[in-house]
Amino acid sequence: MDLQQWRKDLFGTGPKKAMPVLSFPAITLMDISVRALVSDSDLQAKGMKLVADRCPTSAAVSMMDLSVEAEAFGSGIRVPDDEVPTVIGSIIKNEAGADALKVPSANAGRTGLYVRAIEKAKKLIDDRPVFAGVIGPFSLAGRLMEMTEIMVNCYDEPDMVHKTLDKTAEFITNYILAYKSVGADGVVMAEPAAGLLSPDICDEFSSRYVKRIVDKVRGDDFLFIYHNCGNTVPLKDTLMSFNADGYHLGNAIDIEEMLKIAPSDALIMGNIDPANLFRLGTPERMRAAVLALLERCSKYPNYAISSGCDIPPLSPWENIDAFFAAIGEYYSGKA
Repeated sequence: MDLQQWRKDLFGTGPKKAMPVLSFPAITLMDISVRALVSDSDLQAKGMKLVADRCPTSAAVSMMDLSVEAEAFGSGIRVPDDEVPTVIGSIIKNEAGADALKVPSANAGRTGLYVRAIEKAKKLIDDRPVFAGVIGPFSLAGRLMEMTEIMVNCYDEPDMVHKTLDKTAEFITNYILAYKSVGADGVVMAEPAAGLLSPDICDEFSSRYVKRIVDKVRGDDFLFIYHNCGNTVPLKDTLMSFNADGYHLGNAIDIEEMLKIAPSDALIMGNIDPANLFRLGTPERMRAAVLALLERCSKYPNYAISSGCDIPPLSPWENIDAFFAAIGEYYSGKA
């Protein structure tokens, strides 16, 4: 698959497909729990295939499970039956803890299971790119340290934070390379915690490390998509500095404001509300929101509609189907 051509096809003002972060709702197609899904590579691959068969996406995207990498480092996690897993507590309390932190292997904990899931999904899905999912370096460090603590430590204990980020970036790089080695076409990196930072702090504690990762993993045969569902408009310059193949942005912003200021060659994707529309909305509200967003933003050649973030596990398929139906309606000229 020519991935550079795939990316080019998402530019222009004509019809284009969406790339929502759509994976966890596969549980209702398979009548299983989230716990079962995140514990079984066969179920993950099957779920990605079922979603690909049902939905006209531009790419298949794996689970945005932001507990996997922290668990590999030794964090405790909570895995509900019907919600995305979460990290419990912190494992870094001070600079000595950052010094002692060991970088796990790329198959520690469930990371190996997730790599195998992508390997299996690639054998099932051959009509579109298959993207793996990983957490970003600052967001991972925040889970190891707790978010309140890392926000304070960026100012009070910057060396401690940088030591942690060196290790999270190293691990994430190796994890992405493991995905690449089994045939993944690219990766979607979720760095939502960076959306809480000022531009200068984001540049120092997130973008610098994201760029380090991008430089080691990206290539013509492997795309890097950056996801941030925070307040990204003020962060435009620092986010564009690592030149991702695509930027997937959340509904915390008016995405047209980003389109107005972003470089014309920066692919911008987003940002239908995952909670209030995909999970809690109705097909009628979804249709109206999609048509309104496309009416405003489809005139920007570098825009592709998507979800604003990971679509919640129990989102009704009627709403998900309405999302794709409204896109087709708009581009067919029926809207």
